[in-house]
Order: sequence, then C-alpha cells, then structure tokens
Amino acid sequence: MQGVELWSWTTVLTAALAGVLILLVQRFKTYQDPNAQILRARTQRDKSLQRAEQAVQHHKNSHPKKHLPPILSLSLSELMKSLKEETLSPEDVFYSYMEKTLDANQKLNCCTGVLMESFDQVKNLNREGLLYGVPVSIKENIGYKNHDSTCGLSMRLDQPAQKDSVLVEVLKSQGAIPFVKTNVPQTLFSIGCSNPIYGQTLNPHDHKKTPGGSTGGEAALIAAGGSVLGFGSDVGGSIRIPASFCGICGFKPTGGRLSSLGVRATLPGSRHLQASAGPLAKDVDSLALSMQALLCDRMFSLDPTIPPFPFNLQIYQSSSPLRIGYLENDGCREPSPSMARALREVKGLLEAAGHTLIPFKHLTSRLNEILARRSYAVDGGSVMLELMKGEKLDPCIYQEMLFLRIPCWVKKIISILIKPWSSNVAQRLSLGTGIGTISDLWKYQEKVKDCIHDTIQEWRRCNIDVLLCHMMGPAYNTETCSVVSPDIAHTVIYNLLNFPAGVVTVSTVTPQDEEELRNYKGKYQNLKDKHFKRAVSGGEGLPLSIQCVALPWQDELCLRFMREVEQLVRLNRKTGTSRVAREPDP
Repeated sequence: MQGVELWSWTTVLTAALAGVLILLVQRFKTYQDPNAQILRARTQRDKSLQRAEQAVQHHKNSHPKKHLPPILSLSLSELMKSLKEETLSPEDVFYSYMEKTLDANQKLNCCTGVLMESFDQVKNLNREGLLYGVPVSIKENIGYKNHDSTCGLSMRLDQPAQKDSVLVEVLKSQGAIPFVKTNVPQTLFSIGCSNPIYGQTLNPHDHKKTPGGSTGGEAALIAAGGSVLGFGSDVGGSIRIPASFCGICGFKPTGGRLSSLGVRATLPGSRHLQASAGPLAKDVDSLALSMQALLCDRMFSLDPTIPPFPFNLQIYQSSSPLRIGYLENDGCREPSPSMARALREVKGLLEAAGHTLIPFKHLTSRLNEILARRSYAVDGGSVMLELMKGEKLDPCIYQEMLFLRIPCWVKKIISILIKPWSSNVAQRLSLGTGIGTISDLWKYQEKVKDCIHDTIQEWRRCNIDVLLCHMMGPAYNTETCSVVSPDIAHTVIYNLLNFPAGVVTVSTVTPQDEEELRNYKGKYQNLKDKHFKRAVSGGEGLPLSIQCVALPWQDELCLRFMREVEQLVRLNRKTGTSRVAREPDP
C-alpha cells in the first residue's frame, strides 16, 4: 500500500515538474531575442534560395537545351494550353519560372523564401486540374504547411502553419504549384513594402519607388516576370495598390467569395472592413481563370461558409453595352494630373465603344473615409500597440505608430484646439481616439449599414451596371511611404462597402503630366497635399491604373468590365496614340 502511495506521489511530482518545464520553455520562446530570430529567419530564407539555385542549375545541366517556346512570354491561358497539349512539361515551366524568380529577387528583394516542397510536387500533379503545371506565388501571410506567416512581425517567427490554407489546398488540387512566398510591409498596414525581417522590396520599374503594400512583393515579382499568377489579400487596397504601382492587374473579390481560412491577419477578429483573398496577374483573363479554378467543389467543401456558386463564365464573356458610372473625384483627395488624365482617356474610349457613361456621386464620399479610418483604429489603436511591443519599427509604419501612441485624451484636446485652423487634421486626431462604449460601437455599425444602403440606392437611381474611378498613384517614392501610408481612401471604401473591385493598367506618366504636377495644390492645400505631391513626383514613364467596381457578388461582371477596359486600351495602343509602360530595370 505504501508502495502504491509512493508511486502516486512520484507521478504527481513528475507531472508537476513537467508542467513547470513546459511553462519555462514557453516563457523562453516568448522572450527570445528578436534579433536572433530575425537572423535565423534570414538565414533560412537565404538557404532556400541557394538550394533552389542549385536545383535549377542541376536541372539545366541534366537536361540539354530543348527548342522550347518562350515560356516566360506566354499568357496564363497560352501556358495552360501548352501544358494540356504536352508541348510543354510542368518541369520545363517550373524551372523556367524558378530561375526567373531567383533573378528577380536578387534585384528587387521580393521573396521571403522558396517553398522547397514544390520541387517534389512538380513530379506528382493532378493532370485533370484546371491549373495543371502552373507555378503560382503566394503572399507571405497565406498559410503553407511548415512555413511561417509573420505579416512582417518578428514575434510571429518560428510559428509555422500546421496545415495549408484552404486557398493553397485548392490550388494544389487544381494542379497548380505554389513555389515561393513574397514580401510584405510590417503589420500589412502600409503602402510601402519593407519589414525588419526581410527588408525593403523595390519597384521593378524604378528602384526609388515602392511596389506598394501590402501585397508588394507579389506585385513586384509578377511585374518582373518571375510569376505568371499570384495571390494576395486585401483589407484596404492591399492587392489593388501594388498592382497599380507595378503596372499589372489585381482583383479584390466580394468578401467571402473566396476562402480566407489560413490567411493570417494582423488584427484577427476585426470585422469592420471586409478582407478578401484575391489574384494578381499581367492580364484580366488570368484573373478570371484563377477565379474559375478556385470556385470549385473542393473550396466549397473545405470552407462551407463560402457560397457554392461556381464562376459564371457567361457573364464574364458577355459583350453587351454597359451603363458605366464614373467618379472623377471621390471627395477625399484631388487625384494627380496623370491619374486624372488616365481616367478621362478611358472614359473617352468607353464612350467611343458604345457604352453609356453616367456621372456618379458618392452620397457619403466624406463619410466613407471617416468610417473606414475609424474601422482601422476602432479601439484607439490599443490592440495594435500591444501587438507591437518589443518589435523593431520599420520606417514605413513609424509615423503611424507614433500617432497611435499619443494618448487618446491628448488627441481629443489637440483636435479641439486646432479645429478652427485645420479641420482636416482635427478630424484625423479625433478619429484616432476610437469609438468608446459598446453603445457607440453599435451606433457606428448602424452607420456603416446606412452607408452601404445609401450607396446602393444611388447606384440604383443612376441605373448603372459598374463604376469607373481613379486609383492611387503613380507609384510613391519609397521615403514618403510613412507620411502618406494612411491615405487609402480611394481603395478602402470598397472594403467598407464590400464591393468587388479591380485595377487595370491603362497609361503611363508623361513629361506633360510631370509639368502639370508642379502646379498641383490639392484639395486642402495643406501639408498632407504637399506630401502627396512629393510622393508621386519623378514618375515619368511609370504605369497608371484605373479602378473598376461592381455591386456585391457581381465579381464576374466586375472582371468583364476590367477586360473591356483592357481590350480597348490595347486596341488604342496599336494605333500608337497611347504610351507603353516603362520596362522594369534590367
């Protein structure tokens, strides 16, 4: 009996010691030196790049040169056709894109690591998949088993995903090969693209410019030719802004049309702005093909919250004339001269093609900006500040973090004092104080619903199918990102409304645009407008994009409108009257 009691006490003591040991290990992990973690992450990234380079070289040595078509110049549809007809093998395509990606990364620092599992996956693909043999790149925060999704935060290093995100799993089931992860700004809340872990990503058209954020590494890689199709996430313009800055196409679907399970957020649990996973590519057809591949039974099974509606090819391929609302100024900021010109030119092309253009006015143009900004810091920034404890601050978010660190009561007092002289700055300060009580939160949510309802009512009153509006841009100078990063009103409004939206490159900045920029005063003629002017200066030859929008769940119609714009611009370009975007630096 005594032996049994002794055994029991020994078991309890052993269990207690084990528990203490586990707690100590967890505490040690919590307080690991971020510098050591960052160094380890960079080393792992470099090793994956070196191993990939060796594998590419080995493949080239063991496979004598073939007479292959120019793989990297093929569109996604042409590539898919060649793979299905076996005029190209998945290995030919995979190693060609891997080699180009490694080259692009050396120049742009756009990758956070190669997914070495892809080298085995290319040997065992689903031949029946719509994306059979297509290499795809993914944003760093998209979950891939055994790889980190940090959102640029060192505190999230050494926390590899336990399984693939739904997006990755569906891509694999469709025969695609996720092969590389791409860089993001710290916290994802920036139009820049740098973080203390992996550093600064450069714009392939001009290395002094940012590729945009937060899907900046993805857009830079695609624009440089290292990927034919990529995927990112968008909670305020994070797909559309980089696509615009880098001169490619990007699409934010209606929130909930594609699964976000396994796509890591900086502030999980926030529901005020609808986040969307979405594709980026060099042409609109590629975006549509990717949506067609993803909207399948596999996705609907893995994530039952996704409406089981396959891609409607009939709507996308339709050619009937459209009633198009156009928004030359959304009331938030005066667009740059180059962007205003680009929108006017597209409007003219659409009218000449037989479409009906109707002026559109956001009933809540200013309110939308206010509501969207309050959504970003609904708690006054307390959760974000807690998240950033112990983090090295990247320059691209430094000013925003300083703003959040000002006590809310101080912001309130300053906003009251300066309101007579600068109502815009006073409003910005007051919005940064958060919402307040639960009752205030409910009232705020009701205002959001009213905002959506009013916009749809105006849409119906104008009897329009889609909306044409300008984008941010051209690409900002990198050193200005911290100053202008919160200014995303042109894009975040459609996350607030949960409307599908995409961008198409339509022109480039001309010398005349730059000359007109010298006289730019802006809407408020204040310091903010001066910062914007400085941010977009020196953009001659850079791409310019416009934004296409549709009502919720009309994603196919939005893409169809984007394709219409793209085709008209291409047709116009053949006449020699439009400008070709500056080629990425060699």
